[in-house]
Amino acid sequence: MANEQITEIKRIFTSRLDVLDHLLDVAEKHVADTDTLMQERLADDMLPFGAQIVFMCNQPRGFSQWCAGEPVDNRKPELATLAEARALIKETRTMVEGIDVDDSKLDEIKRLGLGPGAFCEIPGHQYVNDYLIPNLYFHITTTYAMLRKMGIPLGKADYMTFLRPHIQKEA
Repeated sequence: MANEQITEIKRIFTSRLDVLDHLLDVAEKHVADTDTLMQERLADDMLPFGAQIVFMCNQPRGFSQWCAGEPVDNRKPELATLAEARALIKETRTMVEGIDVDDSKLDEIKRLGLGPGAFCEIPGHQYVNDYLIPNLYFHITTTYAMLRKMGIPLGKADYMTFLRPHIQKEA
């Protein structure tokens, strides 16, 4: 089974889920009431912190479901506790790890709903590159920004933990 591209997509999704989990670890050390954290907002007209986690997880979840030939069933943006967020991340990771298709899946057409009465049909490659990955990064970046706004001491190294295994030191 030729699956270099699928393997890379899985790596990106799982490593970014790890980043999200790491951000929650840091937040948990600095926030007394983690349940209140789930309702924090970056702006009044923006969905809360918990919703950002759900939306971030919906990207790899949807890809996993599409790969399995199942309808994409996005989770509702409702998380009340940090424990629920961690369970969703774990569940999403398990779904991604279970993807078992070859790269030809990416040549299939994906119908993408874009709101009431709107959709597009695009090849799987484009679905990943133009929809899933940008949405994934939007929501993880928003999560990071929300934590920074709350005074959580995070930096770029926290956002890019997936690079740690590749870091080398000059002699």
